[in-house]
Amino acid sequence: MSVKIAPSILSADFARLGDEVRAIDAAGCDYIHIDVMDGHFVPNLTFGPPVIKCIRPVTAKVFDVHLMINPAQPYLEQYAAAGADIITVHAEADAHLDRSLQVIRSLGKKAGVSLNPSTPESVIEYVLDKADLILVMSVNPGFGGQKFIPGQLDKIKRIREMIGGRNIELEVDGGVNLETVKAVVDAGADVLVAGSAVFNGDDYRVSIGALRAATGG
Repeated sequence: MSVKIAPSILSADFARLGDEVRAIDAAGCDYIHIDVMDGHFVPNLTFGPPVIKCIRPVTAKVFDVHLMINPAQPYLEQYAAAGADIITVHAEADAHLDRSLQVIRSLGKKAGVSLNPSTPESVIEYVLDKADLILVMSVNPGFGGQKFIPGQLDKIKRIREMIGGRNIELEVDGGVNLETVKAVVDAGADVLVAGSAVFNGDDYRVSIGALRAATGG
């Protein structure tokens, strides 16, 4: 299984964000993971469509936009227009999840669903036919640098079984580093979000390469 690395720019130096995006692109990342937080659904604020639009021209890599906002549906068009390629909404923040996924696809983007650590995988059973990506949060969302919650490995395995032969990527975000990455991939993940594990290193190419090597692939 080919594993994709998606550095989270939440851990980047915001004073030189464009340069940081260029650097992880040159270092061989697959996706650029963009964490949008509203200070309401999660206890932190990050950035919105204007920042995404500003950094869109500096790379051709996939913008993997994770909306930790409630509500998300009124803003989907704005994030699509800003340059998102994948738009992921939280099951916990969306009373009309099926509709949101339809809207995202109608905008020509890939549709993702994210689950918090305490949310069972059963909530996505009836929307799998409209999802292109499932994102398992292996920490409680809101802050970078948290420790991986081991209990999420069982959830990852169960979701991998649910996906079966469908063309759906399984992404994991939270505490993914050299110590946890192999267990996450062995459980079934094929997209790995890494913030501190990439940006805390001096050489992003080395950091990304080390994560790939640690998957055992």
